Amino acid sequence: MVFLHTVTVTVYILIKTSVFETEASASVGRIKSSLVKLDYMKDEFDDIPTKKRTLINFRSHRNLNPISNTAFEPGDSAPAFQIKTLDGEFVYPPTSGLNVSLVIHAFTNKSAFLECLWTSQSSLTDFVQYLPESCHVLFLTFDDAAARDALWMQEQIQRVAAHRKDVLSRVHISPVPVHALGNWIPSVLYSWGCSGHNCGLDQVTFTSTEWDLPVVAKRLDARYDWLMGRWDQRSYSLIDAGDGCQPCATVSAAVAWVSEGNCSFFTKVRNMANSKAVGVLVYASLGSPIQDMNCEGEECFVPLSVPASMVHLEPSVVQALLKMQPVKVSFQTTPSPNFFFGIDQQGALAEMGWFLYPTFRFISWQAQWFDFSRQLQEQLRSPAQVLTVFDNAVMQGEGGATTAVNLPADMMNFDVLELDASLSCPGKRDETCAHWDHTVQLFVCCDNFSPLCNMELGRWITAFRRGTGHWLTDVSPLLPLLNNGKCAFTMKTVPWAMPWVTSLNLRFSSSNHSGQHSDRLYPFTLMSLYNGGTFDKDYNKGYQPIKFTVPASTKKVEIYAVITGHGSDENGCGEFCVTSHHFLINGLSNNSRIFDSAGTALGCAARAGEGAVPNEHGTWLYGRGGWCDGLQVNPWRIDISDQLYMSGSNTILYFGLYEGRDPNPTSNPGYIVMYSYLVFYK
Repeated sequence: MVFLHTVTVTVYILIKTSVFETEASASVGRIKSSLVKLDYMKDEFDDIPTKKRTLINFRSHRNLNPISNTAFEPGDSAPAFQIKTLDGEFVYPPTSGLNVSLVIHAFTNKSAFLECLWTSQSSLTDFVQYLPESCHVLFLTFDDAAARDALWMQEQIQRVAAHRKDVLSRVHISPVPVHALGNWIPSVLYSWGCSGHNCGLDQVTFTSTEWDLPVVAKRLDARYDWLMGRWDQRSYSLIDAGDGCQPCATVSAAVAWVSEGNCSFFTKVRNMANSKAVGVLVYASLGSPIQDMNCEGEECFVPLSVPASMVHLEPSVVQALLKMQPVKVSFQTTPSPNFFFGIDQQGALAEMGWFLYPTFRFISWQAQWFDFSRQLQEQLRSPAQVLTVFDNAVMQGEGGATTAVNLPADMMNFDVLELDASLSCPGKRDETCAHWDHTVQLFVCCDNFSPLCNMELGRWITAFRRGTGHWLTDVSPLLPLLNNGKCAFTMKTVPWAMPWVTSLNLRFSSSNHSGQHSDRLYPFTLMSLYNGGTFDKDYNKGYQPIKFTVPASTKKVEIYAVITGHGSDENGCGEFCVTSHHFLINGLSNNSRIFDSAGTALGCAARAGEGAVPNEHGTWLYGRGGWCDGLQVNPWRIDISDQLYMSGSNTILYFGLYEGRDPNPTSNPGYIVMYSYLVFYK
């Protein structure tokens, strides 16, 4: 429960070096501060059950885990620790071994974002529904009222997980404040400070000529992908506009002060925008928490350019406005420690990225990626001959990263080729990473005179400002590209992108471990097919049927294609629109692939367990046209052997459609990036 609390504040500041005190006092008649309080009892310790109260000891005692001065970085091994919780002693690493991940979250009542995270029914339900079985969560608090915070957090979780003992067994809540833990955890929380969207303490400052001091309150800005307007660093006039459910001419050129309820957030913001307000402050009803302001359904397609935030009701502001006293408002973000970090199954410290809106689902996505990373490490321990192409090479500029390597002499012994690729940042922190998502392509040339020189071997998309990407991609059908003993490799993205640090290993192995070559099929030759282009009304006019015959001794024929859509016309094509791609064989067999998750709200977030880097500093959640930020682009493989005349002439034709017809944008057409081949096996 959240309620308002009016206090008289007297602050004593003691500066020892100057040997004097300064007293700042605020009269209750002139300054009234509304603080959001959790559902706390009369005394911090009165209602802690005796069994649990014995776990809390704030007296001086020997510190078994002294705070280290060591500077921790992502990727460092997490030292062992133990912490008192409401259910006993939590010990890390667990006695069962490093087979689980751990997410550590430190709460503070000073953050409106965290208040909403913990009071939103959907957020709490997401926590219970989506937390992977392999993940444990340790909840802490920065505030002095840690014991009460712990009981409140426990109540919130139990309220939605009463019948989920499997989840409750993996939740650990400590009544000891962060500053009293006596171990290395505070060092990570404070040194990995949080900055950027929904990081730090977002606040609003109210001032009036009738007050001695400003009133500073926490705020939560409207959902990032609904309202694109942002608060300027200046002072605005604040005008009362009632509940905002009707236009109000008096708010012109001012920030509208509107109450919660009676109509949707969209209606309030639209009415105030139409009334020429420069922004909207919605205040919560008395006793209600701050909410995540968002649009619903068709509302989301109505463009609104003004910023909006939600705060708690401030009695002093209400009284001043009722008395027609001028009130000014400004917006600020106060730096804070980090609220989250993780430890993966390998025991390595990890950043958690950005939580773009208040839901515990972001914890689940990171935990799913931890599971993916563990599985990837297991895959990389499987037998293979490993050839290093790039080892922490800087990829930047027109040339990208380039090198030449000698291939294994016994290439015919392998029918499996995997790309073990990773993209990291110049520094260890996400803050050093490139800000934007870009396409990364790997090109190979083993024979300068071959038509297969400088063909694409692999494709990835960079993450928004996160450097943990690591993927394993099976490109076995492209083994014929490696048609000489020494090959040149180039890995690059757009030349204006900030630098990435790339590592790439080629993993050669055999799908048949019996050693009998006759038991497996080997890709012995390729035929290059179609490339992409501008996705407009002329897109399909550039493609003509290709005639081919199947080489003698061929046992299987595949189409191998890597297709991604980019850019955005009025329909969101080709990045955010649903497109279909077709290979027509002999005019009869239509082999199609539809990018049906493009433009969906969580299309790419759903792929965190496949390796999509979670919690990126951008719109990583949305589905895209054949790709996701922070993920490899998976090849599309189709066995067309049964569709062919193995001893006669065949034709193949490609075409791409938008909503079942040729694309026809009016302006700013998108484009398709495609490499496609016929692969012949024997």
